[in-house]
Amino acid sequence: MSVSTQPSHIINRIVEELSPEECKRLSYLCGALDADRCAANVREMLQSLMGQVETDYLFLVELMLRMRRYDLLKCVLGTSKAEAEGLLKNGRSLSDYRVLMAELSEDVGSRDLESLVFLLRGILPKEKVEKFECFLDVVVELERLDQISSSRMDVMEQYLRDIHRVDLAKKLSQYQSRAERPEQRPTPVKAIDGRRPCTAASPNALTGIPPTSHRTSQVLSRPCERPAALQRPPNSRHWERREDVYRMQSDPRGVCVIIDCVGTEGAFLAQVFEGLHFHVSLHSLLSAQDMLSALKNISKQREHYAADAFVCCIISRSCSSDLLGTDSRGPGLSMDHVRQLFTPNFCPGLAGKPKLFFIQGYEVSAPQWYGGCADFWAYGAGELETDGPKPVPYRPEVVPADADVFWSHCWTDEQQLEMVNHRSTYLQSLRDAFQEGQRRRISLMDVHVEVNRAVYDHNHRDPRSSYHISLRHTLRKSIYLS
Repeated sequence: MSVSTQPSHIINRIVEELSPEECKRLSYLCGALDADRCAANVREMLQSLMGQVETDYLFLVELMLRMRRYDLLKCVLGTSKAEAEGLLKNGRSLSDYRVLMAELSEDVGSRDLESLVFLLRGILPKEKVEKFECFLDVVVELERLDQISSSRMDVMEQYLRDIHRVDLAKKLSQYQSRAERPEQRPTPVKAIDGRRPCTAASPNALTGIPPTSHRTSQVLSRPCERPAALQRPPNSRHWERREDVYRMQSDPRGVCVIIDCVGTEGAFLAQVFEGLHFHVSLHSLLSAQDMLSALKNISKQREHYAADAFVCCIISRSCSSDLLGTDSRGPGLSMDHVRQLFTPNFCPGLAGKPKLFFIQGYEVSAPQWYGGCADFWAYGAGELETDGPKPVPYRPEVVPADADVFWSHCWTDEQQLEMVNHRSTYLQSLRDAFQEGQRRRISLMDVHVEVNRAVYDHNHRDPRSSYHISLRHTLRKSIYLS
């Protein structure tokens, strides 16, 4: 049976029966950091995950069991609650931590949520807490701030006690106690060569006919990769030791978009990231509007759900914090809005995954070449909101506002482009550092230290053609691009 035909029919039947709140809970269970209420996005996410695993029947069974949709287990998957629990005794895909949080969300009522929101008003921005609609919204936001995780729940436990939900606080305490005693943990799915073995389902498993116990327990000799969002063994002490490292195992690692509005070094950057196992999308000599259009299209790609990371490289003339592309005048593309296009709100497939930006700007003289940096959304369609026109100092600090962002911005004078055979010192040192980092398995932060060293050595030798670097990041773990 083709994974791309019958499972799609089953997924449609399941998603059609889910409420918006259940769609949000299902997204969270599947590993999304920004739980989605949209049925279309949930359907797309499930179809993407089904394309990566052959154990799709057991995966859907486990999801419906944890969602407590026993009716869909019976009517769509042809399995009773007792049979489903039996099938999953030998191993599970979903994180126990996320299952627990999803169950707590069902038990937290509207008055409890109001009390939580009141407690969080002094910790989280007002515009954030006012949008909370359920307990999972609170969980997701605290996870982004690294205040709670599968190994640290004391903050959430105290919040629940403060709103007099001692019963729920005890559940968190009991979970942590079990997690600290590995001998009492359920057995995770066995791995072959570091990957999950596929379990063969009945030929009729996805047509509503219950599989036999013999067929569902058969282990194939050919292992298959687990989906990116489900890679973490839920109760593994081994994982706890590695939790501070982003997963980097998918092939390709993810999408790398390169926009070269100068036309000099985009091709060599493409070779660098192809060597780092990224799928490269190269665009040359774009206007600011074309840059916006290209980035919007890339942010909507389904490949992000299966990816482990995302890379964006832009080479362009610039005016302060705006990228100008090939335009001789008119509004530029705000760097902050480049980042916003890949936040979980606009690109849910990248939620919780590292998003790496490398910007080489060539500063123009505004009165001579540009005539002023106008607001970005003169070109936009209004999907993103701004707080009004921004004051434009000579060099504003562009700070990533969301988790898992690495923002490396280098700028120099546009007169550098008039030099014969010009090559950016920043981009050249970036290439060398990445190649050395891949060979020696060096973290991205250490790679950037080497870039800093090379750039500042250049500035010392030739101060008339200086480069300036600003590095801002909200990475929560280490990352190795090897």
